[in-house]
Amino acid sequence: MTKKVTFDERKSMTVRESGRSSDFIPPSFGFGCLLNCAYCYVHRHKPELAVSIANNDDKILARIDRHVRKQGIKQANQTDEKYWTYDIACNDDFALHSKYHNWEKIFNFFKNHPLAKATLATKIIPVKFLQFDPERKVRIRFSIMPQNISSIVEPYTAKTLDKIKAIEKFYDAGYDVDINFSPVILQDTWEEDYAHLFQLVDQYVPDRIKEHINCEVIMLTHNEKKHERNEIELPEAEKLLWQPDMQQVKYSSYGGRNMRYKNNWKRYGVDTFRQIHDDIIPWNTIRYIF
Repeated sequence: MTKKVTFDERKSMTVRESGRSSDFIPPSFGFGCLLNCAYCYVHRHKPELAVSIANNDDKILARIDRHVRKQGIKQANQTDEKYWTYDIACNDDFALHSKYHNWEKIFNFFKNHPLAKATLATKIIPVKFLQFDPERKVRIRFSIMPQNISSIVEPYTAKTLDKIKAIEKFYDAGYDVDINFSPVILQDTWEEDYAHLFQLVDQYVPDRIKEHINCEVIMLTHNEKKHERNEIELPEAEKLLWQPDMQQVKYSSYGGRNMRYKNNWKRYGVDTFRQIHDDIIPWNTIRYIF
């Protein structure tokens, strides 16, 4: 597939409430993705391997500044104890596309802001970020899953073990680091696979920083349009993702028709994940799981 990068003016300056990975989702610095992960929600709406980068990031930062100053003093919640958090990578993998972003300027904005903090999830290891010390005002959430499943559904991302090993490096460089266990895919060996994954996390995250490493857990939500594309482009991955006997229709807050695990399956998945997780890495506080 041909990859396409465009630079466009971001016209919508809407800041949306989140409450999970962040307090708020600001206007998008980027929209789209140059990877082709089988479960990607961005590709449901933007099927090509393309990303549009905002060429008016100053305007976005000014909007964040105006918005956060209206919030007042932050009351501690599960997103952060001190700062209002803004997810700057909700609609793209900001780290993956960082060579197109003015990432140092954006990080400096949050580093020096008295009220705001950035957070971003990524499926790669952005080594060049290590040259920048954000003084814990930028949170990187490394997205990981068992390697045997990752190799099928997200084959172009960084290796799981490499991302786990990167946690220490990024923490020592000054980042706030979380783990993003997402998406959790219920398949025949998932319980054993996650037990092994947690053992790797426990082994390679050093004891001296374990109390600082939290996580979030998101069960798989799939989409019919992505399902149709995957059957042609990623058939092996789709066998893991499309399980209609276990799934039900869910309409998103934006009106999209998606598929998620039925209530009983999701309850089983959440409860079992938490049990295995807490048995092996109880030090890794779960910010939220759904």
